[in-house]
Amino acid sequence: MATTLDRQSYFQMLQVSESSSAADIKRAFYRESRIYHPDRFFHLSDAQAKTSINSIYKRITEAYYVLRDDGKRKKYQADLAGPEGANKLRFTEESEAEHKAEAKKAVVDELGTNPKSRQFFKSALADIDRQDWPAAERNLKTGLTYEPGNQKFREKLAEVQKRADDHRRTSGDAFRIK
Repeated sequence: MATTLDRQSYFQMLQVSESSSAADIKRAFYRESRIYHPDRFFHLSDAQAKTSINSIYKRITEAYYVLRDDGKRKKYQADLAGPEGANKLRFTEESEAEHKAEAKKAVVDELGTNPKSRQFFKSALADIDRQDWPAAERNLKTGLTYEPGNQKFREKLAEVQKRADDHRRTSGDAFRIK
């Protein structure tokens, strides 16, 4: 196994199919780790054999950590299916950094860049779900004080203000002081 280590995908390392469930991957990891755990081979005097077993175990562990995470697994499968698939048998640090950057960008796109503004935006979304328009408006305005240039907050605020005005008109509170 040590001689073919660099030519095997994570699925081959764990001896599972690409459509295996998380439970199957976990069972395969435990099965393989029991076989190749370095502590089982402490008594060997051959340093090369110990190094080989240690590298196999590291790769099995790496395979498990990539395949158990749905996001990393999808990225890994996409890399394997691509034209450079033979060169992307390992989930490298660049791939990990790219994956984290994509996840962070998704959070920023969804909720903003400032932690305080995110908190107020989440509260505003909860207020919108409850149709508590004045509270949603307050939370969005407060969130905008932390991120004045956030266009998504501004669009959501305009939508909430329109709904709040419509609600006031229909409930007869249009002339009440805000």
